[in-house]
Amino acid sequence: MSYTCFDLSINKNVAHLVLNRPEKRNSMVPEFWSELPAIIRDIDNNSKARVIVISSTGPHFSAGMDLSAFSQNPELAAESSDAQKSNARLTHGATFIDTASYFQESFNAIEDCRIPVIAAIQGGCIGGGVDMVTACDMRYATEEAFICIQEINIGMTADVGTFPRLVKLIPEGIVRELAYTGRRMPASEAQQAGLINRVFADQDTMLAEVLNIAAVIASKAPLAVYGSKRMINYARDHSTADALDYISVWNTSMLQGQEMQEAMVANKEKRPGNFAELPKRRAR
Repeated sequence: MSYTCFDLSINKNVAHLVLNRPEKRNSMVPEFWSELPAIIRDIDNNSKARVIVISSTGPHFSAGMDLSAFSQNPELAAESSDAQKSNARLTHGATFIDTASYFQESFNAIEDCRIPVIAAIQGGCIGGGVDMVTACDMRYATEEAFICIQEINIGMTADVGTFPRLVKLIPEGIVRELAYTGRRMPASEAQQAGLINRVFADQDTMLAEVLNIAAVIASKAPLAVYGSKRMINYARDHSTADALDYISVWNTSMLQGQEMQEAMVANKEKRPGNFAELPKRRAR
């Protein structure tokens, strides 16, 4: 299947999703917001891979939302009647909330996915790009990469996921500085703050290393990786006591002795483990 904003390949249980509009700095046009969650959910729901890597093309990872693609409101078009224009103005707030929720769900799909999603960032990761990578499990970058909460520079507040996720990844004071100033945070600083896992000299080296990391994850028991992601997300949003209780209940039903034995035997015999794949999800 072909997509407007992405190229997709799956090899040895690793899905590689590549933003493919370098001439437009991989800006997020309307198709992006429907294609991304559809791809993520298809891979997850149908157990097509054990890990997803998101990378990009051209000089920049993503310039963020393409505002020009959303600037025209058909309800306020010149040919609309005065009554239609008045109604559109009155319902603008409700329409905006619905639209924002739609965009948020596109990145929620990354977090809700049962398998790890890894971002490989080159050049600028701007505006909506920050929203996207903060929803991923891990982030890697090239030396010249940077992140920028661009929204403040265009007179708006970031609303698609940056703040609720970023404040749980790096110190609050740094988030506030980035949000209030709109300055660029270079990859080296982002790594020091804990946002970026590792920095590489160039994109080719980064992609090779990130795909190697993905291959290692894909070699582990899918049920155990799924449980780990679920527990980490839960622990992030709940107290230690609640998280300890939840992991006990989770493992009561999900811990598989057969998978543990296979993992130990495979390690001893230095061979790939023969693990059960995640079951397909019911259609939602």
